[in-house]
Amino acid sequence: MPEYMSTTIICPNCQHQFAPTDAMRDEVEKELRGKMLEWQQKKEEDFKKKETHMQQQLQQLEAAAAKQLDEERRRITDAVSAQIRKQLAGDYEVQLKMLQQHLAEQEEKLSTSRQKELEFLRREQELLTKEKELEIDLQKMLLQERTVLSETIRREETEKNALKETEYKLRMKELELQLEAQRKLAEEMKRKAEQGSMQLQGEAQEIELEQLLRARFPFDLVAEVGKGVRGADCIQTVRNSFGQECGRIIYESKRTQAFSHDWIEKLKTDMRSLGADIAVIVTQAMPKDMDCFGERDGVWICSFGEVTALAAVLRDLVVRVYTAAKNQENKGDKMTLLYTYLTSSEFSQQWKAIREGFMTMRLSIQKERDAMEKLWKAREKQLEKVLLNAAHIKGSIEGIAGMDQVDLDLEQGDQGYMLE
Repeated sequence: MPEYMSTTIICPNCQHQFAPTDAMRDEVEKELRGKMLEWQQKKEEDFKKKETHMQQQLQQLEAAAAKQLDEERRRITDAVSAQIRKQLAGDYEVQLKMLQQHLAEQEEKLSTSRQKELEFLRREQELLTKEKELEIDLQKMLLQERTVLSETIRREETEKNALKETEYKLRMKELELQLEAQRKLAEEMKRKAEQGSMQLQGEAQEIELEQLLRARFPFDLVAEVGKGVRGADCIQTVRNSFGQECGRIIYESKRTQAFSHDWIEKLKTDMRSLGADIAVIVTQAMPKDMDCFGERDGVWICSFGEVTALAAVLRDLVVRVYTAAKNQENKGDKMTLLYTYLTSSEFSQQWKAIREGFMTMRLSIQKERDAMEKLWKAREKQLEKVLLNAAHIKGSIEGIAGMDQVDLDLEQGDQGYMLE
């Protein structure tokens, strides 16, 4: 059992002891709660009564204060009205005197004002006269400025027209250059289109030349140079009846409408690089001063119909030179070897290459010198033109600004221009 169940209660009357139970405790709590609610309700009723009484007293006090305030306001108003009437009655004479004095002062001020008005009108008339004179002077100045401005506008219009004419000429020149560029582009496209066909024709002639040389000279070795490889189109290694290599002949095949002298220099370079003895150009278009095969600057030139006969002659020459050189081998002192080297085709070709390189370099230097002198002369003319135009601009600015000195000297460094 819980501990509180052992607690005993003693009756104050009969001293009887008994233990409290839950029912008794609930009854006691209910009784105490009822008493407490009754006491709370009574306190609330007392508070409401006090509140109502206080409100009634407050209303009575407010009514009494309002009544007293109205009486005080009426008393003060009556006193102020009486005092104002007394002051007005006493100040009437003072105000009358002040008004008379004010009227006198106004009359005096009116007289002074009339005098000032007359003076103002007189000055206004003088100002109108001066204004008319200034207007006349202004019209004269405007007429002069209008004349100067008209001259300036006319000069600017002339300069603008000249500038437009220059721009028009430049535009026309630009269009002409564009037209020329388009024409050159069309010619280049046409040339490239023809070049493709001509390239096929040239390849066909190369193949035919190789087959012709192999059939005509079965003992020789005829080799084709691959496409994209620097050198001639065909190399013929000449062999004698004993199978010994006697020398080399290189062939360049061309099938174009015009002959180019650059082919000669290019083939001579190929001849030196390949160690060949003779170089031949087989071309459809011959040089202008040659109507049949011949030698030009150390290179033989012939047509396709003449190549067989020319190749036979040149091949025989190579074999003879080789045989003669073989016969001289056993003579063998140094003077003979030196003489043989100095009289050989190799030395001749190397010396020609040195001489041609020297002449080419000398000609290039002379061309560069001539070009630079021409460029310097052109720049001097442009500089003179710039200085002349600067002098014209300086004179124009001095004329417009009305100043004697305008610093526009281009030879004084980076000082710019300055109006003094």
